Amino acid sequence: MNIPELSTALANVQLTNQVGIAVLDKALESSEVTGQSLINMMDRSMELSVNPSVGGSIDLLI
Repeated sequence: MNIPELSTALANVQLTNQVGIAVLDKALESSEVTGQSLINMMDRSMELSVNPSVGGSIDLLI
């Protein structure tokens, strides 16, 4: 077996693994930010839904 070729192949595998982990880390961060935004949006909508006076009437001019 050729040692330099094996060393290069192992280095390529290690680099590929590191890139894959970095991409997954970014995807996880993005999912966390999206999830937090969704939670904030739901909190705001729940706050408005328990206030019965909000959206109960419409002002019209004819």
